[in-house]
Amino acid sequence: MAKYVLAIDQGTTSSRAIIFDHSGSIVSTGQLEHEQIFPRAGWVEHNPMEIWDNTREVIGQALSKANLTRHDISAVGITNQRETAVVWDRTTGKPVYNAIVWQDTRTQPIVDRLAADGGVERFKQKVGLPLATYFSGTKIVWILENVEGARAKADAGDLMFGTTDSWVLWNLTGGLEGGVHATDVTNASRTLFMDLETLQWDDEILSIFNVPKSMMPEIKSSSEVYGTVNEHSLLREVPIAGILGDQQAATFGQAAFDQGEAKNTYGTGNFLIFNTGTDIIHSKNGLLTTLGYKLGDAEPHYALEGSIAVTGALVQWLRDNLGMITSSEEIETLAATVDDNGGAYFVPAFSGLFAPYWRSDARGALVGLTRFVNKGHIARAALEATAFQTREVLDAVNADSGVPLTELKVDGGMIKNNLLMQFQADIIGVPVIRPVVAETTALGAAYAAGLAVGFWSTLDELRSNWQEDSRWTPKLSADESARQLRNWKKAVTKTFDWVDEDVL
Repeated sequence: MAKYVLAIDQGTTSSRAIIFDHSGSIVSTGQLEHEQIFPRAGWVEHNPMEIWDNTREVIGQALSKANLTRHDISAVGITNQRETAVVWDRTTGKPVYNAIVWQDTRTQPIVDRLAADGGVERFKQKVGLPLATYFSGTKIVWILENVEGARAKADAGDLMFGTTDSWVLWNLTGGLEGGVHATDVTNASRTLFMDLETLQWDDEILSIFNVPKSMMPEIKSSSEVYGTVNEHSLLREVPIAGILGDQQAATFGQAAFDQGEAKNTYGTGNFLIFNTGTDIIHSKNGLLTTLGYKLGDAEPHYALEGSIAVTGALVQWLRDNLGMITSSEEIETLAATVDDNGGAYFVPAFSGLFAPYWRSDARGALVGLTRFVNKGHIARAALEATAFQTREVLDAVNADSGVPLTELKVDGGMIKNNLLMQFQADIIGVPVIRPVVAETTALGAAYAAGLAVGFWSTLDELRSNWQEDSRWTPKLSADESARQLRNWKKAVTKTFDWVDEDVL
C-alpha cells in the first residue's frame, strides 16, 4: 500500500505540493510563487496558465525531494483560494481572461445594481453571504459583460467557470481529454449561487445574475474520488479524492471537526471559522454562513466565518511598496525595537473592510501620528492591526454562537511571529495555541483525500495526530486591552465613506 498523500495548495500568492505521511507530518514540499497582477487600483488578477504550469512543477519538486513516484501516493487532495474566479473555453481549454482574485473590488457597480432590489442581504438567507465584491459570482458577471465574445460563448454553452480548485482538477484529470468539471460544497458556498440547504446551484439566483448554468461545475462532497490524474502527469492514475476551500481545509487540518470548535488562519488575509455542526446559523453580527465540510454521503457540517481582507498582505505592502523591510520576517524584528505602537493605528482597508463591517467604501488609514512615531511603531501598528481585526471577528462569533471561545487555535504563515501571537492573546484575553504542523491548510486537504481512499479510517485517527507546539497566554491588563481596542475602533471609523463618485 502507498505510504503517502499529496496535497496541492493553490493559494493567493503561490502554489504548493506537500506530501504527508500517516502521522500527518510533512515529508517534502514544492512551492512556486505566481505573479500578482494589478491592472488598475482595486483590480487584482492571476494568470491561470501560470498557476497550472506551477502546479505541475511543484508536484515534480515534492516527489523529487522525497525520491518518490506515483506508486508511493495513495491520493491527491486539493485546497485553494476560494473566491478567485477562472472562466475558460471548453473548446480550447484556455482562459478567456485572467483569474479575478478574491481581493478584487472592480465588481462594486454590479453589487450595487443587484442590491438595488432588496439590499446587500438580498440572497443571504439562502446562500449565507451578503452581496459583495469578495465572492466569485459577481466576477463571473464582470467577465461575461466586459470580455469581448464571452457572453455569446457562454450562451452557446462553450464557457466553463471554476474557482482555482476546479481549474486544477479539470487540468489534472485531462483537460480537453475528459477533464472533470467539479467543485466541492465549501467552494460552491462562496459563489453566491449555492443553496445552503439543498447544496445545489440555485436556478433563480443564476437567472438574476444572468449566468448560464452550463458554466457551473458539478457540486460534490469534500471527500470522494472525483477522478484520476491523467496519463500525461507524474501522478498518472492516482485518485484525486479531496477538495476543500483553503479556510475550511485549515479548519479540517486543525481537527476542528465538531460543533463549537474553531481556528484562525493568518495568511494574506485572516479567516476565523467556527464549526456550527449540522446547524445552519445565520449571523446577526456581520459573519458569513458557509459550509465547513461534507464527507461523502454524510451530513454536511456548517460554519460561521469572519473574513478579514488584509493582514499578511499589509506586511507584503510594507516590504514591496514602501521598502520598509526586505523580507516579511523582518517585520517582527523592526516592531520589537519599540515597546508599543506609539499611539499609531493602521487600518489596512485596501479593498474595503470585510467582517464584521462589510464597508466597500472604506480605504486604508494610518492614524494617531505624531513626530514621535518612527518606522518601528508603524511596523508594530501593522502587526497589531491583524490582532485587532481578529478580536472584532471573535466578538462577533461569540455573540452569534452564544458560547464564548476559551482558546484560539491558529495556523498560517504569520503564526511564526511570536510578538504578534503574544499581542493576539493579550487583545482577545484567551490563550492562543500553535500546532506542531503549521501547514494545516494542505494537511486538511490531505486528510479529506486520505479518508476517501481508506488511508485514514476515522476522524478520531486524525484527532490523535494533532499536537500542540506553543501557547501564549494573555499578559496585558484588561483595562489596557480595552483602551487599545477603543482607540482601534476609533481608527476604523476614519476609513469609512472614503470612496465616492470622485475617489476610486
